[in-house]
Amino acid sequence: QVQLVESGGGLVQAGGSLRLSCAASGRTFSSYAMGWFRQAPRKEREFVTAISRSGGSTYYADSVKGRFTTSRDNAKNTVYLQMNSLRPEDTAVYYCAATSSFTGIFYYTKISTYDYWGQGTQVTVSS
Repeated sequence: QVQLVESGGGLVQAGGSLRLSCAASGRTFSSYAMGWFRQAPRKEREFVTAISRSGGSTYYADSVKGRFTTSRDNAKNTVYLQMNSLRPEDTAVYYCAATSSFTGIFYYTKISTYDYWGQGTQVTVSS
């Protein structure tokens, strides 16, 4: 069982930056690949980025590539999402998720791949 708690959301102007954190409980954090998803009002939850167990591999949605960076610190049981050059369309609730599955990178973009989810943190970008 893994519990995930996101933090770091807030209100920022367009062009600004935020850093989200996701703290995980348990001693086996390094055995989980991690993902970030977001859900805007009246829209479906969508993939943002994923990071491998070691942190050596990352994958990004085209909409955030070059602006967002994910990283993890397995010693601190934490995964991060650094968001730069934020746009109003980035406004959403951001969720972190964990999966114990070993699969192709394509499947890390899928909601159904993930076993555990955080409660989400709101990010609002004003124009």
